[in-house]
Amino acid sequence: MILEIAQIDVKPGTEAEFESGVQKAAPLFKRAKGCTGMALQRSHENPQRYRLFVQWATLENHTVDFRGSDDFQEWRKLVGPYFATPPEVEHVTEVFKGF
Repeated sequence: MILEIAQIDVKPGTEAEFESGVQKAAPLFKRAKGCTGMALQRSHENPQRYRLFVQWATLENHTVDFRGSDDFQEWRKLVGPYFATPPEVEHVTEVFKGF
């Protein structure tokens, strides 16, 4: 499993609209090839900063299949207007789980 972690900073005052856009986009991820889950978390220290966690079966399911789809374009329409800066995205693989 690949975990996509996207750090997203939104424009001040657009937090509610961004969160609503992510909720509206959930079905896009649910039907995406290889996507097995997603979650959005908000920073306490910096309320305009979010982290989006998306679980993918393979890296290519995200970087090729989803990013090359019409659903990715729809995702960007729903949330892109609220980005303060381009999201920082990385992919990780679990190497240890203690509990």
